[in-house]
Amino acid sequence: MKLKYHRINTAAPDKADASVLIIYTGGTVGMVLDHNKSLIPFDFQLIMNHVPTLSRFNLILNVIAFEDPVDSSNIQPDHWVKIAQIIKDGYDEHDGFIVLHGTDTMAYSASALSFMLEGLKKPVIFTGAQLPVSFPRSDAPENIITSIEVAAAKKNGISVIQEVCVYFDYLLLRGNRSKKVESQHFNAFRSENYPSLAEAGINIEYHEQFFLPETDKTFGITTNICDEVAILKLFPGISGNVVEGITNIHGLKGIVLETFGSGNAPTAIEIMRPLRKAVEKGIVILNVSQCVGGKVTQGAYETSRLLSEIGVIGGKDMTTEAAITKMMYLFGKGLSGEALRSSLVSSLRGELSDRK
Repeated sequence: MKLKYHRINTAAPDKADASVLIIYTGGTVGMVLDHNKSLIPFDFQLIMNHVPTLSRFNLILNVIAFEDPVDSSNIQPDHWVKIAQIIKDGYDEHDGFIVLHGTDTMAYSASALSFMLEGLKKPVIFTGAQLPVSFPRSDAPENIITSIEVAAAKKNGISVIQEVCVYFDYLLLRGNRSKKVESQHFNAFRSENYPSLAEAGINIEYHEQFFLPETDKTFGITTNICDEVAILKLFPGISGNVVEGITNIHGLKGIVLETFGSGNAPTAIEIMRPLRKAVEKGIVILNVSQCVGGKVTQGAYETSRLLSEIGVIGGKDMTTEAAITKMMYLFGKGLSGEALRSSLVSSLRGELSDRK
């Protein structure tokens, strides 16, 4: 499908160093104050009014915006499919892609797209802002400008970055390793279990040793995402009724179980019984830690050994965001049984460490 987009007037009318497609989905980054002092989305085609530096790039910059910008709290799998389709339709024409997105669910969307975009050989950079681009102290201009530089960067004619990333507050993070950890400061995202892929200072310093290996697969997208999944977060005092309520959801296929520390859970029979029954009836349960950093090591303590015995899968050092979107992706591809279990604990896009 031929995309309809707005071209930003830059310093490259004829011969450009690269072409970048900016996809505006919504979020704080694209807000302005109306006459009532309320934040409303603005026409993102007018981005040059707020980030005039863009005119100095020797790049082709195209903008395509959602007709109805979406607050990221309202993001659904259908929006992921829309983003993936836009990237697919513009893939041959562009060298890199920027997805401007609200911060609240950015880590979920970046994780989902990392799986949905198969055989990716170009950068897809998610970014946004803690303050609207129209505000004097906004972090939006820097995040947008550096994201564009990263998306356009090449080495020997090949894209430097060839994966889905989050860029925020001078750090480039692997998308499916990122997590929002801050709502009041500009350093909103962290990647506790994996190093940053680049750091922006006077220059952009790339950490190539942490990049994904280049893929030999042909680029394509998967758009069948299964939403018959749930997240169950354990807490002291959680009742068996709560666990049973989740595990008995009609049509449920998978649960991401958020446990304590290195994968530990209460051993009370009223907690373990419904989990065991869920596994026995075919529900896949993937164990991830509630900790920002660290990993699940099932069996290290008695409180996690029981989970292994009933068939819960250890999710290693995956984030919750990566675990749930990976599960949605794999169920959407029709995987089940041992093939599904093997894929869940194997690194598909660098979302987990393959070591024990």
